[in-house]
Amino acid sequence: MPKSYSEREKALIKTRLKEEGRLLFSQYGMKKTTVDELVRRVNIPKGTFYLFYASKELLVFDLIMEEQAAIQAELLAAAAALEHPISKESFSALLFDLYKRTTESFLFPIFTGGDYELIVRKLPDEALERNIEEDNDSISRLFALIPQARGKNMTVFSGAFRAIALLALHKNEIGAELFDDTLRLLIDGLSEKLFEVEL
Repeated sequence: MPKSYSEREKALIKTRLKEEGRLLFSQYGMKKTTVDELVRRVNIPKGTFYLFYASKELLVFDLIMEEQAAIQAELLAAAAALEHPISKESFSALLFDLYKRTTESFLFPIFTGGDYELIVRKLPDEALERNIEEDNDSISRLFALIPQARGKNMTVFSGAFRAIALLALHKNEIGAELFDDTLRLLIDGLSEKLFEVEL
């Protein structure tokens, strides 16, 4: 039976699990990273891991959510810093740069190595729903910065942003040499619809 921990100890352990998880998952991927290796590096009993996460997939999902929140915050800050009114071209360039940055994230190999599907399969429905709600909230705040976006179906645009983000899963099928141009074309099309003035 795992010992009881103070709130401070729990916070430290969770932070260490995330730090080591980030290192191990980026280096070895999810399949080759074991709970045994995580707890060895954090210096806790194996049972303690399960006080924080029901599975290593939930730890990975927690890291994905943190990374996604950081990218969304960066997008909102960068969009707010653009010259107003925001132009379609500057918005497209901003989105392209941010999506490209996600391919440099420590989590990118998880998305392209086939681990993402395993993670999603093991997640409880409420975790996926929470992720979609957070995406919708971010898009709602982004829409507030773009006058032309008001009155448009935010949920559909949120889904389109997610679809573009998931495009990286299929980089090989698209063709590595075509990926950037394909990504830019889709972002430009999304921006075109977002900035379209409805009569």
